[in-house]
Amino acid sequence: MREHDGLAFPIAEYERRLRELRERMSERLLDAVVVSDPENLAYLCGHQTTGYSFFQALVVPLENEPASVTRQMEASNIEQRTWVEDARFYSDTGDALQMLYSVLSDLGLGDKQVGYERNSYFFPAYQQDRFHTLFTDGNLLDCYGIVEEGRLCKSEAEIAIMRKASKATEAGMQAGLDAAAEGVSENDIAAAACDAMFRAGGEYPAVLPYITSGPRTMIGHATWEGRTVQPNEHVFLEMAGCVQRYHTAMMRTVVLGEPSRSMRKAEGIMLNALEEVEALIHPGVTVSDVDGLVRRIINDNDFGASLITRAGYSIGIAFAPAWDEGYMLSLKQGSPDILKPGMTLHIIPWMWGIDGDKTCGISDTVVVTEDGCESFFTLDRHFTVK
Repeated sequence: MREHDGLAFPIAEYERRLRELRERMSERLLDAVVVSDPENLAYLCGHQTTGYSFFQALVVPLENEPASVTRQMEASNIEQRTWVEDARFYSDTGDALQMLYSVLSDLGLGDKQVGYERNSYFFPAYQQDRFHTLFTDGNLLDCYGIVEEGRLCKSEAEIAIMRKASKATEAGMQAGLDAAAEGVSENDIAAAACDAMFRAGGEYPAVLPYITSGPRTMIGHATWEGRTVQPNEHVFLEMAGCVQRYHTAMMRTVVLGEPSRSMRKAEGIMLNALEEVEALIHPGVTVSDVDGLVRRIINDNDFGASLITRAGYSIGIAFAPAWDEGYMLSLKQGSPDILKPGMTLHIIPWMWGIDGDKTCGISDTVVVTEDGCESFFTLDRHFTVK
């Protein structure tokens, strides 16, 4: 392992992650794992690139030095961002899977028990089929979740990075709230939010802000589309600041003019939901209990709104197409998972369908502590009324 100034974390942090991964590999009787998920690569060795549609992997043996397989274009990323010493590169006319097989053979793993991430978005089925065709002397096993187990509870070093990300989130959100006004376009609001978020130290997030106004707030996962905000409308904003691929997310709402009875009640319900759920969160609580509490509070209204999604999800390292780690942990009914110290969660008690045509949100990102939870944010949660 190479220690240098380009690493996101001290080398001891990466050594711990690698050591704990190998402990889980030993428990599963694996001689090596092939890690190809972009988030897992960033976690294990610091590698990050927007070019993850090309095959990339880190081969981690139970013993000896790991080796990476990436496109030649990414050689500078491996050199400047990671601790990897054994780096293999294929050209744009080369054969990535043949190189992966050659690396495994070179490391004496061609006839061993090798795990690979069958669920990885960027290790598609046709490549996996070819991998199986090449790897005939050993045994390929799905090792889904073996890296994610280490990512779920963040270290103090990771939480410190997320605190930096939260400053970018708050700066972007405050700028978006300030920019929202009658006669302003959604594009103007988004531009203000992104400008402030990036100037506050934020890097490119896995997803750009969700900015919608009036009836467009009913469209799930909609971004700005040039619409002009009209008198007495509301604006829904959701965004996540990012530093070193770590995200913290937040929802807020702007109301232009005097809020209606329904909007006032919605604000109170969401604020209460956050207060109640953050009082409940502590190690040992099931995620199902958290979801149930949020859902009961949000759905108990007389203006037709509901919580149509999970109540929240794990958040941390992310690349597009999403900023969440919900595939690792989601706050939803029926899940037996329990909360543990170091888990970082985006709690989303939002309300869809207020009076049939409005969506609003107030959310928070928290870290589970030894005896409760702590928010990453200080920004006021109330509706911004103008």
